[in-house]
Amino acid sequence: MAALARWCVRNRLAAVLLWLLAFGGVAAAAAVTGTAYSNDYQVPGTESGKAGELLQKGFPDLGGAAGTVVWHTEAGSVRAADVEQTMTRTLHAIEQLPGVATVVSPYDDQGAGQISEDGRTAYATVAFHDQAEDVGESEARAVVDTAEGAEADGLRVELGGTAIGLAEPAGGHLAEVVGVLVAAVVLFLAFGSLAASLLPIATALVGVGTAYAGIALLGHAMTVADFAPMLGTLIGLGVGIDYALFIVTRHRRGLKRGLSVTEAVTTAVATTGRAVVFAGATVCIALLGMLILRLGFLNGVAVAASLTVVLTVAASVTLLPALLSFIGMGALSRRERRRLAEHGPEPEVPTGFAARWSAFVERHPKKLAAVALAVITLLALPTLSLRLGTSDQGNNPESTTTRQAYDLLAEGFGPGVNGPLTLVTTLHGAEDRLAVDGLGGTLRATEGVAAVSPVTYDSGGHTAYLTVVPESAPQSASTSDLVDRLRTEVLPRAEAGTSLDVHVGGVTAGYDDFADVIVDKLPLFVGVVIGLGCVLLLLAFRSLGIPLKAAAMNVAAVAAAFGVVVAIFQWGWGSDLLGLGSAGPIEPFLPVIMVSVLFGLSMDYQVFLVSRMYEEWLETGDNRRAVRVGLAETSRVINSAAVIMIAVFLAFVLTGDRVIAMFGIALAAAVALDAFVLRTLLVPALMHLLGSANWWLPRWLDRHLPRISIEPPERRAGQENGAAARAGQENLAAVRAGQENVAAVRAE
Repeated sequence: MAALARWCVRNRLAAVLLWLLAFGGVAAAAAVTGTAYSNDYQVPGTESGKAGELLQKGFPDLGGAAGTVVWHTEAGSVRAADVEQTMTRTLHAIEQLPGVATVVSPYDDQGAGQISEDGRTAYATVAFHDQAEDVGESEARAVVDTAEGAEADGLRVELGGTAIGLAEPAGGHLAEVVGVLVAAVVLFLAFGSLAASLLPIATALVGVGTAYAGIALLGHAMTVADFAPMLGTLIGLGVGIDYALFIVTRHRRGLKRGLSVTEAVTTAVATTGRAVVFAGATVCIALLGMLILRLGFLNGVAVAASLTVVLTVAASVTLLPALLSFIGMGALSRRERRRLAEHGPEPEVPTGFAARWSAFVERHPKKLAAVALAVITLLALPTLSLRLGTSDQGNNPESTTTRQAYDLLAEGFGPGVNGPLTLVTTLHGAEDRLAVDGLGGTLRATEGVAAVSPVTYDSGGHTAYLTVVPESAPQSASTSDLVDRLRTEVLPRAEAGTSLDVHVGGVTAGYDDFADVIVDKLPLFVGVVIGLGCVLLLLAFRSLGIPLKAAAMNVAAVAAAFGVVVAIFQWGWGSDLLGLGSAGPIEPFLPVIMVSVLFGLSMDYQVFLVSRMYEEWLETGDNRRAVRVGLAETSRVINSAAVIMIAVFLAFVLTGDRVIAMFGIALAAAVALDAFVLRTLLVPALMHLLGSANWWLPRWLDRHLPRISIEPPERRAGQENGAAARAGQENLAAVRAGQENVAAVRAE
C-alpha cells in the first residue's frame, strides 16, 4: 500500500488523468450501447412461473407485458357515440404500434365487462409482444402519447401497467445533489479547509460515476434490475465519501505531527488505506453473498453494487493520494497551518466531548449497555410483523398517469381489477374441458373473488385460461390469502377425478412465490454472510470475542433497521407525509439486499473502531486503556462519517421511488443506530465488561490461522516487538528489585 501511495504521489497527474480517462471511456460506451435493465422476478419452477410459461406457449400474444388504457367521462357515458368513435380509433392506432401484440376493447364482445356499472369509466387491455423487462422505453412512450392524444374536454385518459411505468419520467438527480451538499457542509465543519472537504466528494463522485456507467454496460451481459444503478449510487456515495474521509483525517494527523506531504499521504494510505480496503472487502463479500441464492434478479444487483464499492475503494487509495499531493498543506485550515508554523508539531491528544464520552462509558458500562439494548429491542419489535409482497401502482406519486389509472379503475371496478389473477392449465380430453367450463361457477362462489372471465381456449384446444378479479388490491394481504386458498382448497377439489393441473399466476402470485423462495433461502444466506464476516475479523484481530460481538451487533442493527422500515412503509407511520404513498407490504427482495448492505456497512465501523483499540492493546496490553483511547480517537470521525452517510441515504427519499426510499431509510436508520448506539455505546461498554477476554484466542487456533493485518506488517511487528521489550524491561526491573530486597535483608 505504501508503494502504491508513493507512485500515485510521484505520478499524480498521470493518476488523475487515468481515472478521468476511465470515467470518460466507460460513460461514452454506456451512452452508445444504451441500457438493458430487467425486473424479472419470476423464479422457474414456481406456480406462477409455470402459469406464465403455459400462457406464453398457448397464447403467444398474451405472454408479454400488459398495459391498460383507462378513460373516464366527467358527464355522460363512455358509450356515447363520440366517445366510442374517438377511443375505437385510438385503440386501433395503438394496436398498430411497434411492440404491441393485441388490444382488447370494451366495445368488442371479448371486452365485455370492461365498462363500469355507472357507464362513466372504461378500460382496454394492451398486450405487448415482450415481457416488461424487454419492452423498450420508446415503445411504451408511443402507447402513452397515442392514448393521451385522445383526451378532450370531458374525456380523461390515463394509462397503467408495468410496461407503461417505463415511460414515466425519472425523478432526476435531486437526491444525489442534496446528499452531496450536506456531506460537503459536514466535511467543511470537520476539517475547516475547503480543499480538504471537497476531495472526499470528488473522489467518491469519480468512483460512483464510473460505476454508474459500468452498471449500464453490465445490464447487457446479465440480468440487472432497473433500480441497481440508483442503489449503487446510494451505497457508493455513502461509503466512498466515508472511506475518503478516514484517509484524509489520517493524512491531516500526519501533517500536524510534522510529516511532509508525501510522508503523510504514504502513512495514511499504508494504515487507514489498508483498513479501507479491508472494510470494502467485507462489504463486497456481504453483497456477493446474494449469489448463493442463485436468483438471476439478485445476482445482477449483487455484482452491480459490488462493482460500485470496488471502484470507490480503488479511487480512495489511488486517486485521493494524488489529489492530496496536489493541495499540499492546504489539507489543513489556515489556523492549523499557522499554529504548526508557530509552535511546531504537537501530539494530537483526544479532547473535548469525545474524550469525556469515552471516560463516561468506562465508568458506567453496565447501565449504558442496558440502555442501548433497550433502544435496539424497542426499534426491532415491528420486524416481527414483517410481511413481504408487492406494492402496487397505488403507491406511485399522485401526479403519475399510472397512479391516476389505478385510482380510476379502483373507483369504477373495485381495487382487484388492478391485479387480476390468471389461471392456466393444459387439457387432455373432453373431461378436462368439461371441468374447466364448470370452474367459473366454483370460482365465483369463492370468498374474495369479485369477478371471473369466461374461459379462453387456444386454437388447438390444448390450453385454457381464465382471469379472476379479486375483491382486494394486489398488495393487500387478502389477495395473497386468496391465492393460497385457490391453490390449497378450491383448485384441488376442482381437479379431483381429472388430469387437470391448474396453475395460478398474476402479479400478486408471482411476488408471493418470489418471497417464499427468498424466505426459504434466507437462513442459509444470513449464515454464510455472518460466517464470512466473522472469519475475516478473526484473522484480522486474532480474537474470538471481537467477531462474535460484531455478528451480534450486525444482527441487532439489521433487526432495528427493518423495524423502522416496517413502521413507515408497512404500518404507514408517516409514509404519506414523506410522499411515499399508502401503507403496503415490503418488497420481497428487500431483506436479502438490505442484509447484504447493512452487514457490510456495519462491519466498516467495527473495523475502524476496533483496529485502533487493537493497536493500543498491542502496545500496552491494557484493555481499559485500549477501549478508552480507541473510542476517544475514533468516535469523532466515525460520527462525522455517520452524519454524512445518513444525509446521503435520507436524501434518496426525495426520488419519490418507494423501493429506493425503502433502501434509503433502512440504511440511514441502520447507520444511525450503528454509529451512535452500537459502536460508540454498546460495543465499548461490553468490551469494558469483558476485559482481556476480548482478545482471547486459543493458542492451538492461533498457530493454525493465517496471519493478516490491517496495520502494515512492519508497524505491527514494531508494536509486538515494543510490547515484548517493555515486558522484558518490566521483568528485569522486578528481578533487580528482588535482588535489592535480598541485599537489604542480608545487610540487616
